[in-house]
Amino acid sequence: MNRFQKDETICALITPPGAGAVGVIRISGSKAIAIVDAVFESAKSGFRLSEAKTQTVHFGKIMDGSAVLDEVLVTVFRAPHSYTGEDVAEISCHGSAYIRQRLLEMLQSKGAVMAKPGEFTLRAFLNGKLDLSQAEAVADIIAAENKSSLQAAMQQMRGGYSGEIKTLREELIRFAALIELELDFGEEDVEFADRNELKSNVETLLTRVRKLLKSFELGNILKNGIPVVIAGKPNVGKSTLLNTLINEERAIVSDIAGTTRDTIEEEFNINGIRFRFIDTAGIRATDDTIESIGVERTLQKVSEAAVILYLFDPRETTAASLKHELDELKSKLNLKDKSAADSHLILIANKSDLFDEAMIEKEYASFPSLVLISAKRKTHLEQLKEKLLAVSGIDKINLQESLVTNARHAQSLKSAEEALHKVLAGLDAGISNDLIASDIRYAISQLGEITGQVSSDTLLEFIFSKFCIGK
Repeated sequence: MNRFQKDETICALITPPGAGAVGVIRISGSKAIAIVDAVFESAKSGFRLSEAKTQTVHFGKIMDGSAVLDEVLVTVFRAPHSYTGEDVAEISCHGSAYIRQRLLEMLQSKGAVMAKPGEFTLRAFLNGKLDLSQAEAVADIIAAENKSSLQAAMQQMRGGYSGEIKTLREELIRFAALIELELDFGEEDVEFADRNELKSNVETLLTRVRKLLKSFELGNILKNGIPVVIAGKPNVGKSTLLNTLINEERAIVSDIAGTTRDTIEEEFNINGIRFRFIDTAGIRATDDTIESIGVERTLQKVSEAAVILYLFDPRETTAASLKHELDELKSKLNLKDKSAADSHLILIANKSDLFDEAMIEKEYASFPSLVLISAKRKTHLEQLKEKLLAVSGIDKINLQESLVTNARHAQSLKSAEEALHKVLAGLDAGISNDLIASDIRYAISQLGEITGQVSSDTLLEFIFSKFCIGK
């Protein structure tokens, strides 16, 4: 592809910009070691980096003409034993912005060019050090903000489900080869692929593809955070709860009903899991145009949420009226299965410091997932957090199993699933081999796009352009 010139040697800062104790500059390409050698003077008399063995570290000075720019450590990696699969040198210098910038200028004067975003990882992919899904996991590792998303990204970078994708693809290639062989011998009416066996195998593959697709529901949540909507009537303490959870006065709290007129979103980490809490406008009928728009947005957010925290004030809400509120809420939601809201719902009796908790627990005993809290006094919040973890389904995630976290991969799997479904329908209908072979080839292509066995320059440009420079 045009953004990767294999004869170029590239360089970039791979540590964050800004002041720091140390900065690291990576150089990769056939001339990497020679270029660094041209500006490096080893502390060991007469030693040249061209003599260095792979994966060794060397102390010395960077010479800017006859002047010493900095004392550095240079790590040498010889192809193919490096991140990119090429010769690589990494210079650890002091974190001065001037030193880093001047050193990059000196390397470019000796023949290196500045790396483009993601170019080191792109070269690792093109040189066979990583497949495409593993390369994408590198970006996920950099972006990981909690333990679970990091573990998922690390599992994917180590091979994760890409090995399973490759196995599925190889089995489909074998099926396609047998059917296309029959096409070559069409006039002789020879059958190389037993139709019953082929159907059974495709059904097995389809089950495995669907399992991977199903894992995306949890994998996507793990990567992007669990959306939790805080809903309820006005003045029940929704904004107070948000402020209490994030320990910050983020939402305006007032005794005036309808204070919150738009959604407010903040993140909070519970046991290494990222939750995205969304405070919403109180749900009620209103003639106020702005507030009514806020209520509409609330209902939309509730429809999209993985978890709904529904707050109510037991002093003003009976069990019967609460049931009516919830039924009315579900009737307004944009859900195919209205009962699905129940499994994602946590009822919160707020302001527990103002009433007899035992009496309230008894009155609302018929409601599942009930938690009594005082958002203002910060009581029983640990119980709420435990309920959140349980209702979110996060406990179902096994990071040792194949887990799809990438929307692009999920789309390719969905396309492969549809193609395999067509293969089964075609086998049942007895359609011609060329049409069955065409559907199998399409499924093979879609699986290949996940790992990069089938890829276009446009796809690679899209993926790697989102990487930071230096990775």
